[in-house]
Formats: sequence, C-alpha cells, structure tokens
Amino acid sequence: MPQLDTSTWSITILSMVLTLFIALQLKVSKYKYPEIPEPKSLPSSKKLVPWEEKWTKIYLPLLSPQR
Repeated sequence: MPQLDTSTWSITILSMVLTLFIALQLKVSKYKYPEIPEPKSLPSSKKLVPWEEKWTKIYLPLLSPQR
C-alpha cells in the first residue's frame, strides 16, 4: 500500500487560509455601514394642561405673619 504524501499539505492549507482571508476582506470592505443616527428635532408642541389654562390665586402660607 503506497504511503500518503503529506509534504504539500502545509502550503495548500496556508494558501487556502490566505485566499479565504483576502476574499472576506474584499467582501467586508464593499459593505456600507450605516452612519450614526442623529436625533430628529421634533416640532415642540406644548400642550396646555387644565391648570395652566386658568389663572389661579396663590395664597400665602397660613403661618406667615399678618400685614
């Protein structure tokens, strides 16, 4: 039974790994990554709550000195 020649395996494996690395680098370099999103400026629509629509009287605290 003939002996299996393994002398070329190392160069074959190294060339295969190098080829796969180059192919992967070329594929990744063509990919366009999305840019960092910036927050949108939403139009500020202030909604009035019921207690902001009416004028309310501000009372002094009960413990304040009388004038």
